[in-house]
Amino acid sequence: MDKFYHSVRLDEDLCMGCINCIKRCPTQAIRVRNKKAQINSKFCIDCGECIRVCPHHAKHAIYDTMEDLKQFEYTVALPAPSLYSQFNNLDDVNIVLNALLLMGFDDVFEVSAAAELVSEATREYLSKNPDKLPVISTACPSVVRLIRVRFPNLIPNLLPLNPPVEVAAILAVRRAMEKTGLPREKIGIIFISPCPSKVTYARAPLGTDHSEVDKVLAIKDVYPRLLSCMKAVGEEPPEIGTSGKIGVSWGRSGGEASGLFTEDYLAADGIENVIRVLEDMEDQKFTNLKFVELNACNGGCVGGVLTVENPYVAEVKLKRLRKYMPVARSHMESEGEELVRWTSMVQYEPVFHLGDTMMESFARMNQVERLLKKFPGLDCGSCGAPTCKALAEDIVRGEASESDCIYFLRDNVHKLTKEVARLAADIEEGDGDSYSKFRAMTSYIVRISDEMNQLDRKEGRNQNDDKGTD
Repeated sequence: MDKFYHSVRLDEDLCMGCINCIKRCPTQAIRVRNKKAQINSKFCIDCGECIRVCPHHAKHAIYDTMEDLKQFEYTVALPAPSLYSQFNNLDDVNIVLNALLLMGFDDVFEVSAAAELVSEATREYLSKNPDKLPVISTACPSVVRLIRVRFPNLIPNLLPLNPPVEVAAILAVRRAMEKTGLPREKIGIIFISPCPSKVTYARAPLGTDHSEVDKVLAIKDVYPRLLSCMKAVGEEPPEIGTSGKIGVSWGRSGGEASGLFTEDYLAADGIENVIRVLEDMEDQKFTNLKFVELNACNGGCVGGVLTVENPYVAEVKLKRLRKYMPVARSHMESEGEELVRWTSMVQYEPVFHLGDTMMESFARMNQVERLLKKFPGLDCGSCGAPTCKALAEDIVRGEASESDCIYFLRDNVHKLTKEVARLAADIEEGDGDSYSKFRAMTSYIVRISDEMNQLDRKEGRNQNDDKGTD
């Protein structure tokens, strides 16, 4: 299993080399080199922010299609709670669930039902582990991956429970095998996802050795097919839903925390806000908190890049839908703890370290500080890195050069030009060895020409960027 597997990919043919993505990437995982973006797999957390901001649609998510489901004899759909928020005037989740059966699925298991089990297990964990507060939710894979590479001190605060999608997948497999008698490999567990982060989880999960999710479909692909099937369901669909307010609420920011029946929680959404909260947690600025819910997407899962509805409108729809639902309809069985608990702990991945040892890291940090004094500190992105500090770190790692900075390059050209003028004056006055000075002057002129060519290429790219963002 590739621990740095990613579902967010780059299409170089569509990439124009603009800097929209490098400025918005929360982990500075993207660089522009040779007029094309490059994604560092060790830094990327699959939050999908680059997909959201790329004006050329060069970033996209990898996920499965309905055709991939044909390899299974029996398929079970796992609809995310955020799926319900995509439809207008929906007042009964059973309409969506029965429409999934009409689409061709053999069975449906609500992720929101599994979410209620996770909420119950979380309440129990909080009561039994007061020394580990505040506990950080592990429902968003991007947040867990962010903590794994950037906030190692907070790893002990992670809630060691499987996300609802995994719990739903485990229960769906058991039910399908009991119902059909088929072997596991002939049963397909299909998650309908709002974001690429969940795709990555299914391929390379954290907290468990492998995921029971076999395939992942995007909500935006399922949506048009589901609409037509929903029309055929009828006004009084069969009752197959097994979740209540608590489970359905997980689709929006604050929904998970609301199911814990405590006011001592913090809920933040949007990856930039999440990072600020985690930084403050590391600095121990929060007191008397029991639970911290963090979602990489604005609005929570309803804001995922694989959805179709505006996240704020979707949040309103979800609130209306849950209004007349019972509080909860799924409860933990006696063997439920084994379903919910992690089987392996998250390990720190020091991908941002500048050196292999502490001494080497300190030495390279000093190099970074010296380089920063040479750079203008504008964080313009013209070098292909998001900030001057990021460029300095790339140089120290051997992945860039000082001449990548357009301002450093200009200053160098000016210095060389002055030196050429001084040598020319010395030759004209017959001062010293004219031949050696002529050779030096020729060398300077060649360097000026090379650096002017670099400058022209960088400025040409920046002009193209301006056209692409108008």
